[in-house]
Amino acid sequence: MVAIRLNKYLSEQGVCSRREADRLIEAGEVTIDGRRAVVGEKVTGEELIFCSGKLVGGETGPRKIKAVLLAVNKPRGVVCTTSDKDRAPNVVELVGYPERIYPIGRLDKDSEGLLLMTNQGELANQIIHAGNLHEKEYLVTVDSLINEAFLKKMREGVELKELGEITRPCRVDWEGKRTFRIVLTQGMNRQIRRMCETLDYHVVALKRIRIMNIHLGKLNPGDYRNVTWEEWKELERRLQEGNDDGSDN
Repeated sequence: MVAIRLNKYLSEQGVCSRREADRLIEAGEVTIDGRRAVVGEKVTGEELIFCSGKLVGGETGPRKIKAVLLAVNKPRGVVCTTSDKDRAPNVVELVGYPERIYPIGRLDKDSEGLLLMTNQGELANQIIHAGNLHEKEYLVTVDSLINEAFLKKMREGVELKELGEITRPCRVDWEGKRTFRIVLTQGMNRQIRRMCETLDYHVVALKRIRIMNIHLGKLNPGDYRNVTWEEWKELERRLQEGNDDGSDN
């Protein structure tokens, strides 16, 4: 069999994304034929591979897994990481799906709304990659009355000195006295909150309502649904063609 990088193998087996796989390997959570794995090595899938104490694939070779893609409404107070550093409930436990799945990207603890979860590592990598300009849409409420000057600055790009970056121009629309809608094509850490704080506003509520062509809709907090076949096919089309023009808005 053709050997592939271990992180890619773990991703294809639905364990986690490649980035998370490298983290687990570095942490000593992955073994190959009884020895500790190292980042960058290659496997064929015929080895006995364990990740976090669980067998990956099967003793006679890689197993076939059913592709899963869920749309989840993550409530506030729930985290997307399973790290012990944060004792808050995590989204994997919240969903309680019978197969191993993991979130595609993150939505911070104080935010709510749409989160995609899957067992498809390559799909996760494609969606996460910020260079692909994939749209994510949010409804944001701040602590002060907003005005056109604020919206104009948000649209044109805000300098985040602590990150040494200027945000990409984006679409921002007025929704209420203290609420606006924003569509981002990048994913800096706590980006919307940092943008608002730079302009002397503070976010009091933040909800993600769309990722590319997949909408939160009327999904209740804590609930999830399977992404439909039509949604999945359209998502794949956009990923393959790099065409995420937001025409579904």
